Amino acid sequence: MSSSYQFDAYQPAVKRVIENIEKVIVGKRDVAELSLVALLAGSHVLLEDVPGVGKTMMVRALAKSVGARFNRIQFTPDLLPSDLTGVSIFNQREMKFEFRKGPLLGNIVLADEINRTSPKTQSALLEGMEEGSVTVDGDTHILPQPFFVMATQNPIEYEGTYPLPEAQLDRFLLKLRMGYPSPEEELEVLNRTEHAHPIDSIGAALELEELLDMQRKVKAVFVEGSVKQYIIDIVSRTRNNTSIYLGASPRGSLSLMKACQAYAFMRNRDYVLPDDVKFLAPYVLSHRIILKSEAAFEGQKPEEIIKEIIHRVRVPLRREEKVK
Repeated sequence: MSSSYQFDAYQPAVKRVIENIEKVIVGKRDVAELSLVALLAGSHVLLEDVPGVGKTMMVRALAKSVGARFNRIQFTPDLLPSDLTGVSIFNQREMKFEFRKGPLLGNIVLADEINRTSPKTQSALLEGMEEGSVTVDGDTHILPQPFFVMATQNPIEYEGTYPLPEAQLDRFLLKLRMGYPSPEEELEVLNRTEHAHPIDSIGAALELEELLDMQRKVKAVFVEGSVKQYIIDIVSRTRNNTSIYLGASPRGSLSLMKACQAYAFMRNRDYVLPDDVKFLAPYVLSHRIILKSEAAFEGQKPEEIIKEIIHRVRVPLRREEKVK
């Protein structure tokens, strides 16, 4: 396979989107790139971190950069499922019910502080995230394309939060953390926002049709059989690890492959490398496993266990190495 013949034309757009986000978010290029990976893969992102580190600004910058219709949902304890999906209202003049769209029917949806609301309302996202549609009063409504949810949550050790159910966590392609900025980065944030916020000055770096075309091209990225087996070997080991109570499901394997295809596309390659799998696996799999109570008590972290598994799984040889 050639390395870039069919993706050259898209690289300037990828670069423009990342640069646009960096005008707003300082020192978080890796989070910006991984968020774009999820968007190009047609999936969703969960951002977990303490309040005030830029989670909301990250998704707003991404939405403006791709020219998408952006809706923000502030999750609160009293939020109802119909507040997300919409509601049917009877029109007395027309003598019929009309569907009033909820904020979930957008291109890029910010589900802000998703773990502040009840599990019943959290689950209202499931059909939209997985099926690309919502059902209200027995009628199915197709969501606009592209459809991308970036949810933010505060760590569950903070008071007033509800842990996300495992079924919903599994719908997110990646789980990311922003982290605190360095003192130098924080100073740069103050300088940039002294007179106006940079989010107000950025525009679209590409059109929606261009984004949809890129999503279709991502699916054309080649994944060799040995790389697929490498993905399966890693995911399978999460199911018999002594520290893990519940391992990743087959959806984890599929999600890892999709993420690798999008990452390779962004790197101007039409094939996936084992290194792509090694890099992305902690972001894709760590929120799909449940640790045993003793492992959690000992302070083990899901990301560290995934990295240990990767270290122990044999990496497939590249084609040129096989020839030797």
